[in-house]
Amino acid sequence: MVHHSGSIQSFKQQKGMNVSKSEITKETSLKPSRRSLPCLAQSYAYSKSLSQSTSLFQSTESESQAPTSVTLISADKAEPVNAEEDKKDTVLKCSFADLSDFCLALGKDKDYMDESEHANYDRSRLIKDSVPKDNSESKAKLSKNDMNYIASSGLLFKDGKKRIDYILVYRKSNIQYDKRNTFEKNLRAEGLMLEKEPAVANPDIMFIKIHIPWDTLCKYAERLNIRMPFRKKCYYTDRRNKSMGSVQNYFRRIKKWMSQNPMVLDKSAFPNLQESDCYTGPFSRARIHHFIINNKDTFFSNATRSRIVYHMLQHTKYENGISKVGICKLINNGSYIAAFPPHEGAYKSSQPIKTHGPQNNRHLLYERWARWGMWYKHQPLDLIRLYFGEKIGLYFAWLGWYTGMLIPAALVGLCVFFYGIFTMNGSQVSQEICKATEVFMCPLCDKNCSLQRLNESCIYAKVTYLFDNGGTVFFAIFMAIWATVFLEFWKRRRSTLTYTWDLIEWEEEEETLRPQFEAKYYKMERVNPISGKPEPHQPSSDKITRLLVSISGIFFMISLVITAVFAVVVYRLVVMEQFASFKWNFIKQHWQFATSAAAVCINFVIIMALNLAYEKIAYLLTNLEYPRTESEWENSFALKMFLFQFVNLNSSIFYIAFFLGRFVGHPGNYNKLFNRWRLEECHPSGCLIDLCLQMGVIMFLKQIWNNFMELGYPLIQNWWSRHKIKRGIQDASIPQWENDWNLQPMNIHGLMDEYLEMVLQFGFTTIFVAAFPLAPLLALLNNIIEIRLDAYKFVTQWRRPLPARATDIGIWYGILEGIGILAVITNAFVIAITSDYIPRFVYEYKYGPCASRFEYGENCLKGYVNNSLSFFDLSELGMGKSGYCRYRDYRGPPWSSKPYEFTLQYWHILAARLAFIIVFEHLVFGIKSFIAYLIPDVPKNLYDRIRREKYLVQEMMYEAELEHLQQQRRKSGHPVHHEWP
Repeated sequence: MVHHSGSIQSFKQQKGMNVSKSEITKETSLKPSRRSLPCLAQSYAYSKSLSQSTSLFQSTESESQAPTSVTLISADKAEPVNAEEDKKDTVLKCSFADLSDFCLALGKDKDYMDESEHANYDRSRLIKDSVPKDNSESKAKLSKNDMNYIASSGLLFKDGKKRIDYILVYRKSNIQYDKRNTFEKNLRAEGLMLEKEPAVANPDIMFIKIHIPWDTLCKYAERLNIRMPFRKKCYYTDRRNKSMGSVQNYFRRIKKWMSQNPMVLDKSAFPNLQESDCYTGPFSRARIHHFIINNKDTFFSNATRSRIVYHMLQHTKYENGISKVGICKLINNGSYIAAFPPHEGAYKSSQPIKTHGPQNNRHLLYERWARWGMWYKHQPLDLIRLYFGEKIGLYFAWLGWYTGMLIPAALVGLCVFFYGIFTMNGSQVSQEICKATEVFMCPLCDKNCSLQRLNESCIYAKVTYLFDNGGTVFFAIFMAIWATVFLEFWKRRRSTLTYTWDLIEWEEEEETLRPQFEAKYYKMERVNPISGKPEPHQPSSDKITRLLVSISGIFFMISLVITAVFAVVVYRLVVMEQFASFKWNFIKQHWQFATSAAAVCINFVIIMALNLAYEKIAYLLTNLEYPRTESEWENSFALKMFLFQFVNLNSSIFYIAFFLGRFVGHPGNYNKLFNRWRLEECHPSGCLIDLCLQMGVIMFLKQIWNNFMELGYPLIQNWWSRHKIKRGIQDASIPQWENDWNLQPMNIHGLMDEYLEMVLQFGFTTIFVAAFPLAPLLALLNNIIEIRLDAYKFVTQWRRPLPARATDIGIWYGILEGIGILAVITNAFVIAITSDYIPRFVYEYKYGPCASRFEYGENCLKGYVNNSLSFFDLSELGMGKSGYCRYRDYRGPPWSSKPYEFTLQYWHILAARLAFIIVFEHLVFGIKSFIAYLIPDVPKNLYDRIRREKYLVQEMMYEAELEHLQQQRRKSGHPVHHEWP
C-alpha cells in the first residue's frame, strides 16, 4: 500500500506517547458504509496500533473497578447507565467503558502501515492504493450527519440520548398486566432499557420504547455469531487479470466515451453507501480489539440492533413454564397488540434533498427509490438491505432481476407480433377466407343461427394470424430457454448478493416452536438433536393422517374450481342461443365474441370470489397439519395458495386451449350436454382468438385489482386514520412511533402475497406464451409499476418490518422451476393442438401444390382453406334448404363411400401432432438441461475469492491474536516469541 509520509511520521511520533481518555472520547464518528458496516474507506492496519491501544487498554484496566455502569456516547455526550451483567457471560476483565475507550483509540490512529501484513502476505495479491489525508471539517460534517438524524426524528428516550430500537404497544384496559409486568421485568434483567409513554391521540394506548445498551449488544452479538468488520478487503484472486488486462483497458476506454447510463443511480446521492468492503468475522468480546469500532452508536446497524432486540423479545419468559416465552405469544393472547421497529423519521422533508441532503435513510429511500419519477432507475439494493433487511432486499433484487429479464422476452414477443402485422395482408389463409364470398358455413347453433358466409370471418382470421404465424414455434422455444436462463442466472446473481451482503456462512438459528404445536403435543416429548433439550413431538402416524386429510381438502378445492369452470361452460352454451337472436344487430352479428367476452368477465368475478374462500380454506388445512415452526407453516400455506390460485386462474384457459371445439361431433350428429345443449364450436378462423381473449382480459383485470389492493386500500385506511387523529387532536405533535402505529402492519404472511402475485404472473408469461406473445410485454409494464408500488408501500404506507435475514427466496424457486417445466409441455400442446401450425405444415408438404414438385415463387398453402373444410348436405338439417355447407374438420363428403368418416389426412395430421409434441419437448428439455449445465450457480472468480478470503481471514486473525499476546508478554516481562506460546 502507498501511505503518506506525514502519516508515517505522525504514527512514529505517537508511538511512544500516552493518549488520554479525554482525547479518545473526542473521536469523530464516521458514516456507516454501503454494506451497513462502519468500515473505513482506507485500509486500517493493526499490528503497530495494537501495541499502543493495548497498552492503553491495560493501563486503564488496572485502574478500573468492578463494572457497575457503562458509558453511552450519544450526540457527543456521555451518559452513565446502570446495567446488569451475568458473570457467566463476562469474558473480559475490564469494564465496557474501558472497552469502548479502547475501541475508539483503535479507530483514532488511521495513518500508519501494517508491517506484519507486508511481511507475511504475498505482496502480489495486494491492491495498491493511496490513502488521502483526513479533512477535519469533512469529518465533523460526517459525524454530525451520522447522529443528528436520530435526534431530529424524535426517535429517542425522554432524556434525548438513548435511541429507540423497538416499540411495544398495549391497551391500558387490557387486564393481562401480570404477564406484561413479568415480561418487562425479565427484559430489564436481560439488559434492555424500557420507557413508557401514553399515546397522544388515544389515551387507552400505551407505548413501550426499548433501547439496547452497548454491553448488551456486544453480549448478544457474540451469542448470535453476528459477523462484524475487522479489516478492509485488500486482496483479489482474479486469475485472468494479466491476460485480460488489455481487453479490460479497451472496454474501459469505450465506457469513458459512452455517455452515462441514465438508469444508474448517482453514487453521490448516497453519501452513506461509499464503496468499501471489509473482512468480517463472528463478533467476540474476547477479541474485540480485532474489529473496527470507530463509533459505538454506528458500529451495529439499526437492522442488527432490531434483530438482536427481537431475538431477546422472542426468548424472554412472561410466566413460569417452558412454553411461556416470546412476544409472539403475548400478541396472540392479547397482552400486547403490536411490536415493531420504528421508522427512521419522516419520509418527506420541506428542504430539497439535492441541497440539504437526506434527513434519514427512509427519506433517502423515498427520494431515490419509491417516488414514481425514479421508475427507470436501478434499485439501491444495498440501501434497501440496510433499512429493511436481507429478506426484503432479496425480494426486490429478484423482482428487479425478473423485470430486467422480461425486456428481451418482451422485445422478441413484440417482434413476433409485428411480424404478424406486417405479413397479415400477405397471408394466404387470410386472403382465401376474405375472398370466400360463396362459401357458406354450417350453423353454429341449433335454433337461432343461420348460414354464415366464410368471408364474414375475415377480421377474426387476420387477428388470429397475429398470434398464430411462422414465429410462434420460435417464440415458444425462445421462452422455454428464457425461463431456464432466467433461473440459472438468478442463482448466480443470488450468490453474488449473498457474498456482498456477507451471508455466505450465515446459518439461520434454530426456530422456536409454534404455540399451537406446543399446546397440541406438550404431553409428547422428544429430545431435540440440535439443542439437546426435550420438546413437544408430533407422532408420525398423526402427521401422516393430518397430511392425508389436508391433501383431500386440496383435491376437494380443485374439484370445486373445475365445477366453477363447468358452470361457465354451461353458461356459454345457454347464452350463445340468446346472443344469436339478440335485437341489437352488432351483438347478433358478433354473438360468438359477445359470448366469450361475457364468459371471461363472469369467470374473472368467480376467480376473485373463490380466492377469498381459498385463503380461509388454506388457513384451515395448514393449521390442521400443525406445522412445527413458522417457516414450515409459511411453506405449507404458500404451496396451498399457489395450487389453489394457479388452478383457479388457468383452468378456464386450459379448457379453451385443449377442449373447446374438440368433441362437438359434426353436423347432423352433434354431441350435446345432458342431451339438451349443443357443445360450443370454435370460430371458423379457429379457437386461438378465444384463448387470446381469455388470457388478455384476465391478466389485465387481475393486475389492476392487485395494484388497487396493494396500494389503494392501505392509502384509504391510512388517510382515515390520519383524519380521525386530526379531528380529535388539535395543535398536537404526533411522535414518530405513534405515526408508525397508525400505519398499516405488514401482511401477516410477510412476502408471501408479493411472491405469489409475481409467480402467478410468471406462469401467465410462460405457460401459454405461444398463444399470446404479448404476455411478456404486459408483464414488463406491470412490473415496472409493481416495483414502485411495493417500494412506496414499504416506505410510506406500512410499518417498518423486522429486518430479517435470508439467503434465498425459499420455496418459490422450486415452484418457478416447476412452472418452467410445465410451460414446455403446454406450449408444445398449444402449437400442436390449438393452433393451425401442424395442419398447415402437413398440407404444405403432403397435400398442397408443393407436395410433388416445388417451384420458386409458388405459394405452397394455396387451397389450404378449402382443403380444411368438410362438406355437409343441408337437406339433412331439415331447414328446407338444399346445397352444401362447410365446417372445420377432416371428414368425408356426403357423396363418398364412407360419408362423414375421418379421412386419411386427419390421421396424418394427428400423427404429425404427436410427433411434434415429442420432438419439441425433447429438443427444448435438452437445450434447457445443456444451458443449466453450462451456467454454474456460483461464478468461478467469486468461488475462488470466497475460498481465498476464508484463508486470509484465518491468517489475519492469527496475526492479530499473536501480536496481542506478544504485547501482553512484554507488559508482564516475559520473553517474546514469534510463535504461539
